[in-house]
Amino acid sequence: MKATVSARIGYVMKRYPRLTETFILNEIAVMEGLGADLELFSLLQPEPPPHHPMVREIQARLNHLPDAWPAAAVALVRAHSACIAHSPAGYARAVAAGLGATMRSTRPLAVWKQFLRAGFVADHCVRTGVTLLHGHFANAPTQVAWFASAMVGIPYSFTAHAKDLYLTAPHVIRRHVRGAAFVTTCTGFNADYLRAMVPERDRGKVRLVYHGIDLGRLAQRATPAPAQAGGAPLILSVGRLVPKKGLGDLVAACQALHQDGIRFRCMIVGEGPLRATLEADIERRGLSGLVALTGAMTHAKLIAIYREADVFALPPRVIADGDRDGIPNVIAEAMAIGVPVVSTSISGIPEIIEHGVTGLLVEPESPMQLTAAIRELLGNPDLGVRLARNARARLAQDFDCHETTKTLRDLMNACACGHDHERSAVPARSIADARGAAQTVA
Repeated sequence: MKATVSARIGYVMKRYPRLTETFILNEIAVMEGLGADLELFSLLQPEPPPHHPMVREIQARLNHLPDAWPAAAVALVRAHSACIAHSPAGYARAVAAGLGATMRSTRPLAVWKQFLRAGFVADHCVRTGVTLLHGHFANAPTQVAWFASAMVGIPYSFTAHAKDLYLTAPHVIRRHVRGAAFVTTCTGFNADYLRAMVPERDRGKVRLVYHGIDLGRLAQRATPAPAQAGGAPLILSVGRLVPKKGLGDLVAACQALHQDGIRFRCMIVGEGPLRATLEADIERRGLSGLVALTGAMTHAKLIAIYREADVFALPPRVIADGDRDGIPNVIAEAMAIGVPVVSTSISGIPEIIEHGVTGLLVEPESPMQLTAAIRELLGNPDLGVRLARNARARLAQDFDCHETTKTLRDLMNACACGHDHERSAVPARSIADARGAAQTVA
């Protein structure tokens, strides 16, 4: 029988709460439901409202530096002084580690920024009895956990996601994996990438733990094809307006659908630096009355829009610097509610979408294939119903947040209880274990 978490876990995040990171919020909420004792650290000031309503349900205390610089400076001096008093040798090790990291860094000031933040986190950990730090994202949060661990001797772990993994220097990733008790990542594709990057001795630390979906909160809709009531079918997309989301390809696909005389309306939910570019593209293609950029919105409002959608389309791509998505959480949300999904065969997406079974996959940067897939779903409601039914079953099997969070909880418990995480009951899976086949629409 598995023991429950007896440790006090410190979550280190770049910014919390954050409207676009519901996957972290879900994990924290389920962790608390499983009885975990949590302390939360936000390296930046919390994002201003609106917040996800679930934020109000979280019991854990949120810690962050004061907003005003004089007060923040005082807090840092007090925290670092306390860390020195607590463990002079540990603090010296952290300074030495910082000097070593600086020598290999292209941004040495950023190293010491994380060092300063780490003192604040480490002091709170000592005073509140935190026994394991967990960084969400392999960049700044994990570097803070790495420094804090050195300062006061608390073990750390971290979760690698997408941009943080592919845009962080490999030697930094290797350093963080070497010091970690364990490492989780949210796709088999990422897990294989990590294992190939680190020395053989560290590969067993890397574990696949999917971002789970709360299927209880996201009930499958009763009416799978709302457009049959007479309105124009709704094509929905959700994501930050950044190059890796490929939303320009969706706008191009909408133009092709319009030229083919297909009735539809398209809604793109999200905000970001490409907004002006996309607005100009929509106008240039004559789609101003058909394609709408709504901006960001609360999760509760977004769920209501999912329930109106006939097709969910998100065509991510790998951009020049290597940045890419893992498995976008919005794909799983659409699948949970019963919206048939079209996406691209990159990164971890084929692990959740099996072409023709749980959704449709197209090649990235192919508006023509994207157009064909959307057209197929709009013209064949029975196909959409079948894909949606299979997709919900796929989520229940491998993406239920209660099960995925239990997996993470067990890893944390094994570490906190002094067990050998290499012998824990959590399997180390690779992309070869994923059920999705990266086939494409012909």
